[in-house]
Amino acid sequence: MMRITRWSLTAAAVLACACGAASPDGPPRQTVQELMDTRIDPAADVLWDSVAFIASESGEEDRRPQTPAQWESVRQAARTLIQAAADLTIPGRRVAAVDKPPGPGELNVSDIQRRIDANPAAFAQRAQALGAAAQQALAAIDAKNAEALMDAGGLIDAACEACHVLYWYPQQVR
Repeated sequence: MMRITRWSLTAAAVLACACGAASPDGPPRQTVQELMDTRIDPAADVLWDSVAFIASESGEEDRRPQTPAQWESVRQAARTLIQAAADLTIPGRRVAAVDKPPGPGELNVSDIQRRIDANPAAFAQRAQALGAAAQQALAAIDAKNAEALMDAGGLIDAACEACHVLYWYPQQVR
């Protein structure tokens, strides 16, 4: 029989808040932008930077994880990306804490929020696509298959871009 103590409930609440989950008093604490800046983008960068074939005038570089520590590092990045993508689907998450001026070609925060709020299920599906791509990366990492990891990196990029082009910069000509 499992015994639930005050400590275990407190620990669960602290972990939930630290991961950006909904607080007992309202919506998730971390914004979409904070998730992107602190977890999604850094984790995706680790995955993208872990494999590459670069040909230049100075020679060729075949970059891929070699050591158990390198594989574990990219594995942790994939797990972070999977969890962060799942966290994007938590209802009530705001795009940003403040409506700062948008970057070139981007919509402002309130317009992005309106787009997400108009169809939260569609936004959640895009986040789930990112999570599925990250799951493929994790499978490639567990198989120590650098080529499959590179392919999964392309799927991660496509999932990111599909969301960004719809919500952040739909007016940009591609």
